[in-house]
Amino acid sequence: MTGSSPFLSAEGLVKSYGTTPALRGASVEVRSGEIVAVTGASGSGKSTLLHCLAGIVRPDEGSVTYDGRDLAGLDEERLSELRRTDFGIVFQFGQLVPELTALDNVALPLLLAGRPRAAARDEADAWLERFGVRGRRELRPGEMSGGQAQRVALARALVTGPKIVFADEPTGALDSLATEQVLTSLVHTARETHTAVVLVTHEAQVAAYADREVSLHDGGVRDACGSHGLLAVSGTVVAGGAAPAGVTR
Repeated sequence: MTGSSPFLSAEGLVKSYGTTPALRGASVEVRSGEIVAVTGASGSGKSTLLHCLAGIVRPDEGSVTYDGRDLAGLDEERLSELRRTDFGIVFQFGQLVPELTALDNVALPLLLAGRPRAAARDEADAWLERFGVRGRRELRPGEMSGGQAQRVALARALVTGPKIVFADEPTGALDSLATEQVLTSLVHTARETHTAVVLVTHEAQVAAYADREVSLHDGGVRDACGSHGLLAVSGTVVAGGAAPAGVTR
């Protein structure tokens, strides 16, 4: 069961790249243990929203609050620490270290946190088993299939016991079978560990794995469907129904 109040929230996010606006007043909330799919057309600002939530990108306006803390008030060192401990991040192509084996890729965040090498490798081995890729533990990323490499990336994102995982199109480069395997592994593990997930996707079948779907349109966020029965548009929360006519992001 998800938490009753949000532990990650964004209010009125505005972000532009040069003269090109990506977000225009976007607001969203994520509760503990909740899986939220962020959908929208290409260029709608999905990845920018995720990067703002994860503290990778600072918005031009608006605020992101995590566990009662405004991310804008944290310096880069503290943000980096959050991404090592509380936040797990998975990208479309995994971004595994190509020179390292699957085992060492998953152990890496633990080693960076100061865990002894033997203990880090043992824990990484257990996570590879959990995601069904322990048999690939000595292979490097280029020696694995896309689906196998992405499950290794998920194991690396979760090995530190984060409270929330940000997944940016994690199945965008995979075929339908690998997509199902990766998403099933992610959702099962998130439920088991009570980890929240923010999942960016443009595919309806991927969004169907989430508790709630939040759609982006013209840089603004609206709750498209889900158990909460709320619609959030440009920072305003409205009970039920469709978006007001003419509302833009």
